[in-house]
Amino acid sequence: MSAPPPFVQLSLPPLPPGWTEHISPGGQPYYFNTQTQESTYVRPLPTFLIPPQVVPPAVAPAKKEKPKIKTPIPGTDWLRVITTAGNVFYTNKAKKESLWTVPEEIKDAVAALEKEEKEREKRELKEKEEATQKAEETRLKEVERIKSEVEDAVGKRKAEEAVPVDELVISKKPRVEESEDEEDEDSEDESDEEEWQREAAAQLAAEAEEEKKRQEEEKQRQEEEAKTKEAELEKAAKQLNMPARVDLSIEEAKALFKTLLREKDINPLHPWDMSLPLFINDPRYVFLPSVSARREAFDEYCRDRARELRQSQVKKEKEASDPKGEFERLLREEVTSTRTSWTEWRRQWKKDRRFYGWGRDDREREKRFREYLKELGEKKRAAAQKAEAEFFALLRESGITKPDAHWKDVKRKISSDPRYDAVGSSSLREELFNTFLKAHQGPATSEPPVSRETSVPPKVEIHEVDPQERERLRKERKERAVKEREEKVRAERSRVEADIDRSRSSLTKEEGELQFKTMLTDAIRDPQVTWDDALPELQKDPRFTHSPLPINQQVNLFHAHVEALRSKYMTNLRALFESNAPGLDTPFTALPVSSILSSLPIIKLGYGVDRLEHEYDKWQRERNTDARAAFDQMLHENAFVEFWGRLGKIGGKGVDESIKADDIGDDAEEEQVDMKALAKTVDLKEMTRVLQNDKRYLVFDHIPEQREGWIRDHLARLSAPKLSVHVPEHS
Repeated sequence: MSAPPPFVQLSLPPLPPGWTEHISPGGQPYYFNTQTQESTYVRPLPTFLIPPQVVPPAVAPAKKEKPKIKTPIPGTDWLRVITTAGNVFYTNKAKKESLWTVPEEIKDAVAALEKEEKEREKRELKEKEEATQKAEETRLKEVERIKSEVEDAVGKRKAEEAVPVDELVISKKPRVEESEDEEDEDSEDESDEEEWQREAAAQLAAEAEEEKKRQEEEKQRQEEEAKTKEAELEKAAKQLNMPARVDLSIEEAKALFKTLLREKDINPLHPWDMSLPLFINDPRYVFLPSVSARREAFDEYCRDRARELRQSQVKKEKEASDPKGEFERLLREEVTSTRTSWTEWRRQWKKDRRFYGWGRDDREREKRFREYLKELGEKKRAAAQKAEAEFFALLRESGITKPDAHWKDVKRKISSDPRYDAVGSSSLREELFNTFLKAHQGPATSEPPVSRETSVPPKVEIHEVDPQERERLRKERKERAVKEREEKVRAERSRVEADIDRSRSSLTKEEGELQFKTMLTDAIRDPQVTWDDALPELQKDPRFTHSPLPINQQVNLFHAHVEALRSKYMTNLRALFESNAPGLDTPFTALPVSSILSSLPIIKLGYGVDRLEHEYDKWQRERNTDARAAFDQMLHENAFVEFWGRLGKIGGKGVDESIKADDIGDDAEEEQVDMKALAKTVDLKEMTRVLQNDKRYLVFDHIPEQREGWIRDHLARLSAPKLSVHVPEHS
């Protein structure tokens, strides 16, 4: 087999630290590790560092989404809420309703609010840009000021500094008429300058010498390292035990590469770049000679793996699509005792899909549960009977013949047999053993029992029957049994089919009604539309044309939907009335009629001024009726009014015609108090003072005389208090 093509160097990752590449005498590349003295034909791979953009972000626990910004919609009861996740929804606390989409009734108000917010953002952005520009101008001016101050300071400092030495030397050469003192000073300065220059030259020479020595030492160290490296390579070449090269075909290498991907459980939905760090360090990665071949094998693996996952999902869905089978499996796995209670079992499994996925309701599931308990009991009884029969057979096989045999002795002999353990209770085993002994302890002269098959009743003559006649009778019995069975099956099938038809028709009707209501919600939003007007538009919808509902039910559902729309807008209209009419005496003329006529409820209902006034008067009448009922309820609930109103109705001088002064807190003297006279001191003004803080009382401030008359009527209807059981009546 010919040698595989050489690897493309550009496609291979770099060698890890400590590894070097060499060529064998046969031209085959091999790799040597100077630290571990290891040699291999397989190219070692570095520890691949995942780039920051490839590393999947750590999965943090998802925080609960909460409202962040709440903005009231002007002119409505709605709020626009922006959550911490950036989502937007609309909520109405009065209706306790929340929607992710803009409600139809506040679209205009929301649009106006958004327009105002955009304009405000533009203004704020413009103001921010202007402030930034002003700050930048101020900063530039400050920079210019500081720059000018620095330049002035530098100029002054340069003017004050002494002239450099070399300039002095040049300027002093033509000046030969200086005084002797100045010449002495100059000569001293020149000597100091020459000394400094000599010291600097000596220092530079020393530094150059040190640098030269350092370079020589570095060169010598590199030469020693190179010699050491060559010696190690020679030693490794002598010790190298090269394995025989294994040549793989492209198909074999691709199969090994796919096996690598499957072992690493590479997600078939992730791209090549994201999956590469998961398997690049595996030696099987280099079995394929090029990156393109690896990419091709990777794509094939993704297609095959994705197909397998889809088939597995379909299989799971098919298994989950049998709710009755899942329910039966749950019964078999979890109900192991006939004493299991339905209530406890239902409480434990009511949230499991296998439980609630089957059956119309709990009644049907409980019925099947009871039936399963009966089946389980029959199975356990059959198993117990079988175990007892096998236990008796075991006792017979053990050769028990002595009537004085003891159970402990027999138990040691048969305890290793599986038929012994099949009887679960030790006390039951002993009881069965005693029964077996009693059955085999009859008198010696007793005759063996006669089997039912061989016993013949006395004085019965047996006549031989013709075989043909016997066959004919057998066939007739068989045919009769088959006919009876067919009739039973036919009757049972008819009953089951009738039940299925009833269930199917009921289910179809419910689904059809639900679909029709959904269609009405999507298509009908005008409370003024009629059936005849909406019919052409509804006939375009497949949900209308394929609806199983009769026409009269469709019309009834349509009118119910329109009435619900009208009721919703009437509720909004009455909310407008309540916000603009604080009192029961507010006339229609006091309302902002023009504003109300332009509101969404009035537009949807199509009301004019006259109809609006009619609805307002109707609402005020209902409002007065409710307030009047609340006022009466207030009078009945008030204990003060009830007590003194009834006390004023007693006859004579109180219940027992007198009450001592001690009973009302007067300790000075004992005298009789007339309770009726005392009740008359609590007049209507006192009662009014008690009631005046109640809203149900204050709402009728515009008709105080009529309100006082209602209180008087209530007091007149009260009856005298009943006599106490502790006070005898006096004749």
